[in-house]
Amino acid sequence: MSTTLAPLPPGPVAGPGRLARAVADGWTVTWRNLIAYTRIPQALVFSTVQPIVLVLLFRYVFGGAIAGTPVPYEDFMLPGVFAQAISFGAVGTAVALADDMQKGLIERFRSLPMARSAVLVGRTSAELVRNVFVVALMTLVGFLVGFNYYAGLPAFLGGILLLLLFGYALSWTFTSVGLTAANAEVAQAKAFPILFPLIFASSAFVPVDTMPGWLQGFARNQPVSVIIDAARALMIGGPTTEILLKALAWSTVVLVAASAYGVHRYRKAL
Repeated sequence: MSTTLAPLPPGPVAGPGRLARAVADGWTVTWRNLIAYTRIPQALVFSTVQPIVLVLLFRYVFGGAIAGTPVPYEDFMLPGVFAQAISFGAVGTAVALADDMQKGLIERFRSLPMARSAVLVGRTSAELVRNVFVVALMTLVGFLVGFNYYAGLPAFLGGILLLLLFGYALSWTFTSVGLTAANAEVAQAKAFPILFPLIFASSAFVPVDTMPGWLQGFARNQPVSVIIDAARALMIGGPTTEILLKALAWSTVVLVAASAYGVHRYRKAL
């Protein structure tokens, strides 16, 4: 991430309250990060190509070899691929923050009369916007390769919103990784060992019942599986209420805890 501050549009007018000023500062930093995305062609290409590759890979390469799903595999796997793309994208939060720390940009922000939370809010909010773009692109490609939703359009959109909420919570989780890493490479190396077991020991790509018995308890109850199962129930049908409540509880707990700890780590970082 370049350390050059991008031109900023007029932000929301801040009122006298502390919250209003924090919102205005967060919006300004969010816009700065979105502008920075457009100035890094490699990041835009990666954000565009990777989701398409993931959908095509699991649809045509792995789909024919995986049996036992209750619905056609392209319908079963798409919520899992959504979750994988959003979760891996959250690692970008850690990488970008570590890069900003190394290059001294965070020190420049801290010297400004702005809310301490604005840097992290701006980074995670920009990541949320990127996730909206990625999920929209993957949905289009999914429909082109035969994905169907069975529970109606409102339920399908509800599943998308649930995944985006969890992705936002994960972005906050990885802020702490980025703030404690020496550089972007270390941040990435620290983040992926945390994420890989959660993604691949989950219900993302195969039913949990096909896993070894000793792994099923973890795979069925860890947060990524709960979010995927809830999104899948909303998109393709099935018992919804209990798993949706569990997913919302997981997302809320992760978001609240991670954001509080992330702001605390930011205040201690320098």
